Amino acid sequence: MRRRPFASVRARATLAATCVVAVALLAAGTALVLSLRANLVGQADTQAESAARRVASQLAAGIGGDRLDWPDEEDHPVRVEDERGRTVAASEGLRAVDGGPVRHPRTSPAPAPTGRATSGRVSEDSADREESDDREDRDDSEDRGGGHGGRHGGEDRDEGSGGDGKDHDDDDPAVGEISDDVTFTAGTATVDDETHDYRFAALEVTTPADVTLTVRAGAPLAAEHAAVNTALTTLSVGLPLLLLTVAGVTWLVTRRALRPVEGIRAEMAAITASEDLARRVPVPATRDEVARLARTTNQTLAALEKSVERQRRFVADASHELRSPLASLRTQLEVGAAHPELLDVDGAVEDTVRLQHLAADLLLLARLDAGERPGEALVPLDALAREVARGREHVVVECAGEAAVAGSRGQLARVLANLLDNAGRHAHRRITVSVRREGEQAVVAVGDDGPGIPAEQRERVFERFVRLDDARARDDGGTGLGLAIARDIARRHGGTLTAAEAPGGGALLTLRLPAAPGRRA
Repeated sequence: MRRRPFASVRARATLAATCVVAVALLAAGTALVLSLRANLVGQADTQAESAARRVASQLAAGIGGDRLDWPDEEDHPVRVEDERGRTVAASEGLRAVDGGPVRHPRTSPAPAPTGRATSGRVSEDSADREESDDREDRDDSEDRGGGHGGRHGGEDRDEGSGGDGKDHDDDDPAVGEISDDVTFTAGTATVDDETHDYRFAALEVTTPADVTLTVRAGAPLAAEHAAVNTALTTLSVGLPLLLLTVAGVTWLVTRRALRPVEGIRAEMAAITASEDLARRVPVPATRDEVARLARTTNQTLAALEKSVERQRRFVADASHELRSPLASLRTQLEVGAAHPELLDVDGAVEDTVRLQHLAADLLLLARLDAGERPGEALVPLDALAREVARGREHVVVECAGEAAVAGSRGQLARVLANLLDNAGRHAHRRITVSVRREGEQAVVAVGDDGPGIPAEQRERVFERFVRLDDARARDDGGTGLGLAIARDIARRHGGTLTAAEAPGGGALLTLRLPAAPGRRA
């Protein structure tokens, strides 16, 4: 038979521990990476907003053009847009944002520094840029004005908005103010021909000239990407190593913990093979579940050994008891066959009756050993005691009230009959049967005025096929099973049967059974 994978407890425990740790580590690693990324993105947002507000504060103060103090262009590229989305100003080196090119506009002319002249080429370039920007402005004006001329279309919109020459929006900040609303987005920017990921913060500002502009500043995400990649690399390398460590440690620890179990299993296999129930499994020095299992196993082996020994002794005693009457009966029949006039018919009948009683007792013991449960009928012990004692000599029944129990009437009658038979074989002149109720128990006491039972023999008399020395003569009819059967029936009914000394000096056998509530049937 092919062995299934993970068939052992050790393999399943290792797999379960590794899976639990893997799930926990994956959850913790995911939470760590997400938290790290969120913190770094939050820092980038803060930096981008700070750069945007720095430029916006200059615009709100009326500073513009080449007088703007830009943040570090590589770390914080900034782009200023008007309400039409055209670039008004941009940090030096910014070439594109989100793939779209950024055209640096012509700045307002400023006086040249003293001693510095401008070349004709620069002037020509400036003129070309100015002409290009004017052409671009006209194109935008025509596109947005619905086919009207750029200047006239703009004038029409200004008049419709209030006649001040500007477009106004209720959400725009006041003149010289910066909006509190900040929009954060992720994108790319090209600075000095190098494209990187940035986190952009966009906010609005209204200049003293009542022009609303949008400042969009970025903060690089290179540190965030590097930190997240480092964390992912560490987790991808460390997680398998940690799982291998957990699996190895769990395998070794489980192997050490289950080593006593393997010893118990091997010893049980040896006991089964040798059929030697006197052997015991090793008990580890620990006080854990395995030690308790070993002790319980030894207790089970002891009970099994006792039961097997009892069955062996029972079979041997039964064979011995059956052999004697059978041998006697066979002898009588053989003599009768050879000499009919010498046949002892009464003796043969007596031996046959003895065999019949012995067979009935053995059958009853077999049913009791098989766990036969008593009935649930309500049995009045006082009436049953009078019924069983009827016709017997020297028997006095004393009943102090009613005492009823739940059980089998036939088996309880057998108990009382066996007690009276035992007392009858040893009593001289008087046998007393007392029935009473003590609290929640019904008590039946059978006493005689015979020689009594020695104290050291009062438990042994309840063993099967045990007869004391003065009762070993088979002429008395005893088989040594009466008291054993009576105690077994008492235990099946949840009661006890004990031997003691009677007040008059004889034997006193006391039967105690749980009393049944209610009226007797």
